[in-house]
Amino acid sequence: MFSEQGRQRGERADRPLHVQVEAWGPLACFTRPELKVERVSYPVMTPSAAKGLLEAILWKPEMTYRIKQIELLKPVQWTSFRRNEVNNSVITKKTFEDLRANSGYRYDVAEDRGQRVTVALRDVAYRIHATINATARCTAPLPKYRDQFDRRVKRGSCFEQPHFGCREFAAFFGPRGSAQEAGVVTAADQAGIPPIDEIGLMLHHIEYLPKGKERYHWFRARLERGVLHVPDRPLDPTHVSGMPGAEGRVSADGMA
Repeated sequence: MFSEQGRQRGERADRPLHVQVEAWGPLACFTRPELKVERVSYPVMTPSAAKGLLEAILWKPEMTYRIKQIELLKPVQWTSFRRNEVNNSVITKKTFEDLRANSGYRYDVAEDRGQRVTVALRDVAYRIHATINATARCTAPLPKYRDQFDRRVKRGSCFEQPHFGCREFAAFFGPRGSAQEAGVVTAADQAGIPPIDEIGLMLHHIEYLPKGKERYHWFRARLERGVLHVPDRPLDPTHVSGMPGAEGRVSADGMA
């Protein structure tokens, strides 16, 4: 049943509900897709990374998150280092099945390893604003899921450790004001954030197509006084050129 708290707030059980989370960590890398050889991060968290962080806290098939805006709580700081990465990966279901059938196959990671430069962010902190939206499988009022999400954020509970772009870049999270309470954010940090910062094309969301294909949708991103506003609709595909995935690509479940 719809909670008494929800009635007092004037909420409707069928409308999206707003949630906020603050997240911080020592390192982050939100890789720009147009730079393929080396990893170079966007200067701010992407909406897809923010959605993944929220789903690590609470995921249910009855609901989905819509990222509305991302606040930058600390000035952008860069760092660079080299990491060992493998050059190849198993990208299709057929390749994976062929490898399993060949019991004599041996993969030597030392021979496939290569060093790549990573241009990452350091000492990051964000405030994520999102809405919880019902899916076709939703059978309960949305405030139920919003209240469950808020409780998990306050307790620090999560299904898996949230991360900033790469799994080794762990993210810590809490309710609004928790970053300042943890000593991560100070009042002087806001002074170092520029009023306007043009970022360029950024991933809006991924559309999952039949036969394991994906299509990427983009938007023109800019930071306005440290706030990234995510539009409801992405750019028309005819206005996007030179970005990968515009025509759809084969995912791990499809054929190469």
